[in-house]
Parts: sequence; structure tokens; C-alpha cells
Amino acid sequence: MQSIFNHLKGDRIIWFIVILLSLFSILGVYSATGTLAFRQMGGNTEYYLLKQLFITGFGLILMYIAHRVNHLYYSRVAQVLLYVSVPLLAFTLLFGSDINEAKRWITLPVLNISFQTSDLAKLALIMYTSRMLSRKQHIIKDFDRSFLPIVLPMVVVCMLIVPANLSTAALLFTTCIILMFIGRVHMRHIALTLWFGLSVFALYVAAATFTGKGRVQTWKSRLESYVNKDAEEPYQVQQAKIAIANGGLLRLAPGKSMQRNFLPHPYSDFIYAILIEEYGLLTGLIILLLYLILLYRCIRIFARGPDAFGALLAVGLGVVLVIQALMNMAVTVNLMPVTGLTLPLVSMGGTSVLFSSISIGIILSVSRHIEAISPQNNTAAA
Repeated sequence: MQSIFNHLKGDRIIWFIVILLSLFSILGVYSATGTLAFRQMGGNTEYYLLKQLFITGFGLILMYIAHRVNHLYYSRVAQVLLYVSVPLLAFTLLFGSDINEAKRWITLPVLNISFQTSDLAKLALIMYTSRMLSRKQHIIKDFDRSFLPIVLPMVVVCMLIVPANLSTAALLFTTCIILMFIGRVHMRHIALTLWFGLSVFALYVAAATFTGKGRVQTWKSRLESYVNKDAEEPYQVQQAKIAIANGGLLRLAPGKSMQRNFLPHPYSDFIYAILIEEYGLLTGLIILLLYLILLYRCIRIFARGPDAFGALLAVGLGVVLVIQALMNMAVTVNLMPVTGLTLPLVSMGGTSVLFSSISIGIILSVSRHIEAISPQNNTAAA
């Protein structure tokens, strides 16, 4: 075991958090997919468990590989990934698989594997924004040479994601705004970005409403049901609340969830409710604490960052993962309208788990570089 830890560089606390979240993922997915697997796989209740074990294991391998790569290399590939992401998003919007009235996936030929292109775009845009902010620090207040090259790709990518996945687009846009603020972009330019982004979104909503296309009615109904407390709560919110109430403060009932049979997507969007139902509210608080500690460790890496790119990259990837987790948990306890965001590293998934793992690996790569240049202040010591 010690020999394994000797090969794991970077922040050991982040490694520990990842392992714990992966264990919660295996437990939650196995329980939440039991009925689904029995119905779809002819009684093979272990099918989705084995699938999640494979994806989680492969994700950990990708994380290990990513953390061994010098983080400066990611600056060089950021532009390439962004150039690949934009046409992929456009292709998905036009020809992607239509699931639940949303074109978020493309199916890879031969392999017959669904691929959510917004996951790649999210990683690519944060890497690219971090790269540009670090390279433009000497002219960061310049509108033409600094601001426009940073903001235009951000608006293009987010608007390509909006029609099928508003919550992911909003999450990505917010993260980039935070990076711009940290990267010392002029506040007037940040305000202009917010105004421009909201204006473009308003035009899209108006056009979609006029043509009757898009998911505007879905967004409107979700928002109205959340704001209007007198109206009947959405079905999934009702079932999530029942699951949380069943869990109580402390419980140890693995595999005994009842709401997995009624809650839509209990293995992805609402896996947090299943974990609370089976292991109690204290377990839910532990999971919340793990994400908050992850954010703290990323901020700590940012404060000690070896260079501007590494610092912005670590905090950007950490912020987007943790905000997504907080949004997922907020939906589960009805503090936000239903969004469809998964719980990073915990929900069942393919590309979501893999790209989350790569993101953590990149954060660990920055941390590993800090250890290399200041071994006497090893991040694991804190």
C-alpha cells in the first residue's frame, strides 16, 4: 500500500477525497440501479455496478496519467481542444441524439458509445481561458488585445451549449466570469461580459419562443413551479424529499432504498437523495464537506501556484466541479429549480466521470509541480 502512495504525487488530501467519493459512487449506483438492471438486463442486478466499477477505475487511471503530465503542457493543448470542441458542439446541436427533448450526446460509430460533447467543451474552455488570462497579464486592461480574445470564445461555447443544456452553460459562464475576476480583468469589462451574455441569451429565448422550438417551455415550467410555492411541486422533488425523510439523521441500510423505484434518474441526477435515504443526513453532510474541502485545497493550490496559468487552471477546474456539486445537492433539497446536473465523481455516467477525473488529475499536476519546487512545504502536510 505504501508503494502505491509513493507513486501518487500532488495533494494527498485531494486523492483521499476522490477515493471516498468513488466509494460513495459505487455504493449509490449499485443500490439505485438494482431495479433498473433487473428489468433491462434480465435479472443481472450487477450489470450497472460492474459498468460503474470499470468507468471509475478507468477514470482513476486517466487521473493518474493526467497528474503525471507537466501542467504547462495543458496550455499548449488548450487551443486545440477548443477548436475541436466548437464544431463538435455545433454537430451535436444539429445531429446529436435526441434524449428527453435535448441533443446533448453524439454516438460514436463502431463503438456505439454516447459522448456528451459539453463535458469536453467545459474542460477545454476553462483551460483556454486560464491560458489567455495568464498570457495577457501585461495587457490585461486592454480591450482589443486582451478582453476580446478571452470573452468571444466563452460566449460562443456557452451559446452552443445553451439550447440543450442551460444549467451547464450557466455553470461554465459563471466559472469563466470568476476566472476573469481573479485574473484582474477590468470590472467594466466583466460587467460588459455579463450584459452581453444576458443579451444574447435573451435574444435566443425570444427567437425560440417565437418559433416554438427549443426547451424554453421546459425552463419556464421548472422556474414557475419553483417560484410559485402554492403550485404542486415537481414529481422528482417530491420523491427526493421522501427519500431524505426516510433517511433521517443517521441510518445504515445499504440497498434498502424505496424511492429508487419512484425517483426519476436516481442513479444520476438524484443519487444524493438515495445516499441520504440509505445512510442518513450525516452522510449527506459528509459528502457536502468533501466537496468544500476540495474547493479549499484548490484555492490553496491557487495561492501557492508556481505560475499564473497553473494557479488559474487549478482554481477554475476546482470551482466548476464544486459549484456543479452544490447545484446538484441544492436541487435535491429543493433550494434550486430542477437542472439535470449530475453529482461529479458520484453519479453514474461515462464521459462525465472521465472528464471529472481528468480535471482532478490536472489539478493534481499543478499541485505536484508545487511539491517539486518546494518539497519542504509538501501540500500533504497541511
